[in-house]
Amino acid sequence: MSISRGCRGLLVTALAVTTGCGAAAGERGDAAAAAATGFTYALQRADGRQACALLAPRTLDELEKPEQTPCAQAVTEERLPAGGAVRRVDVYGGQARVVLTGDTLFLAHFPSGWKVTAAGCTPRPEQPYDCTIKGG
Repeated sequence: MSISRGCRGLLVTALAVTTGCGAAAGERGDAAAAAATGFTYALQRADGRQACALLAPRTLDELEKPEQTPCAQAVTEERLPAGGAVRRVDVYGGQARVVLTGDTLFLAHFPSGWKVTAAGCTPRPEQPYDCTIKGG
């Protein structure tokens, strides 16, 4: 699997926040966590339309591309892990990592708020996260 530019950015962000450069910045961390849990809650309800509204534009495009399937259908077909409770939120600039009991999501801040850039992410030792859904 080749690592897209977006995933390398996720790795850099993940490394930055785990080395102490980032922090759960109060309201920003709360807002990122709310977007992440909103996304996973929408998936639990099989509400693909709401889940897609919480995806970053590039992530939405990448999800629809392979089969030219509408996002609302494609996102529910991905069978992402259940999110669960928030365990940790790391915010670094305009990016965030939200670790839930069952999943890790990456988000970016847009003028309209926090949007999911990657979900279904599993950490791998000394490598970038392996994410089921990610932007290009």
